[in-house]
Amino acid sequence: MNLDKVKIAFQYALPKHGVSRLVGKLAAAKAGKLTTSLIKLFIKQYKIDMSEAQHEDPSHYQSFNEFFTRPLKAGIRPLCEDDNIIAHPVDGAISQLGDINEGQLLQAKGHHYSVQTLLGGNQADAEPFLGGKFATIYLAPKDYHRIHMPVDGTLKRMIYVPGDLFSVNPLTAQNVPNLFARNERVVAIFDTDIGPLAMVLVGATIVASIETVWAGTVTPPAGKDVFSWDYPSEGNRAVKLKKGEEMGRFKLGSTVILAWGANQADFLDDQVPEATTRMGTAFAKLRD
Repeated sequence: MNLDKVKIAFQYALPKHGVSRLVGKLAAAKAGKLTTSLIKLFIKQYKIDMSEAQHEDPSHYQSFNEFFTRPLKAGIRPLCEDDNIIAHPVDGAISQLGDINEGQLLQAKGHHYSVQTLLGGNQADAEPFLGGKFATIYLAPKDYHRIHMPVDGTLKRMIYVPGDLFSVNPLTAQNVPNLFARNERVVAIFDTDIGPLAMVLVGATIVASIETVWAGTVTPPAGKDVFSWDYPSEGNRAVKLKKGEEMGRFKLGSTVILAWGANQADFLDDQVPEATTRMGTAFAKLRD
C-alpha cells in the first residue's frame, strides 16, 4: 500500500469530530509563554510573513485562535474597486473552477458533486446556479483566514449543513468522493448585482469553528438536521455588505466555494487551478 492510500485510510478511521473539538479547545486556550512559543514555531514552520499583520509581535496574541484569525494592516490588500470585476474573497490557491454542468461541480479529476447537495439539499436554493460558474479556493495554514465579499451583497439565507470533517487538502480532494458536499459547511446566499451569489465555507479536520460577521460562531444544535435562517432585505435584521468587507472567518484552515448563475460573469484568463489568490484582486469580469 502506498503512502497516499495510508493517509486516506487514516482520514476515514480518525474520529474527526472529537479531534477537532479537542484542537478547538487547545487553540482557544490562553497559555501565556507556551502559546507564544507555539505561535513562533507555527510561523517558522509555515514561513508566515508577519510584516503583513496588524500586530507583528507573536506575544501580542493571547490564544492560537487569535493569532490564526489575525487582521492585516490597513491597505495591505488593495481592493479592485471596478464594479465590473468580481474580487477574490480570500488568500489561498484555486483548487478548481469552471462551469456548473447539469448541476455538477468538479472536485478533482474523475470526481464531481451536486450543487444541490452542496447547498444543503433544497432544489429551490440550487436552481439559480444551474449552468453558472463555480470556484473552489483552498486556504493553507500559512494563509490569511478572514473571508471577504467579492461584490456588494445583501444576505438572503444562511444554511448550516452538518457532516464529516475530512481534511480538504489536494490529496483528499482527489481521493474522497463528494468531499465538499459531505463535510460540515456554512452556506451564505446573497442577492447581488450579478444575481444570487453563494459563498460556501467548508469545515475540515481540526477546523475549530466557522464564524460569520452577522451570526458569530455558527453553532446549531447537535444532530444531523440542516438548519437555515432567512434574512430580510431591509430593516434591523438586514445584512448588507460591501465588496471587500469581511463576511466570515475560519478558526483554522479550510476551503471557500463561490458560485453564481448562468451568463453573469467569466473568470479572467489567468485564473486557473493551482494559481495563488490574494484577497481583493481581480477574479472574474461581468458580462456586458
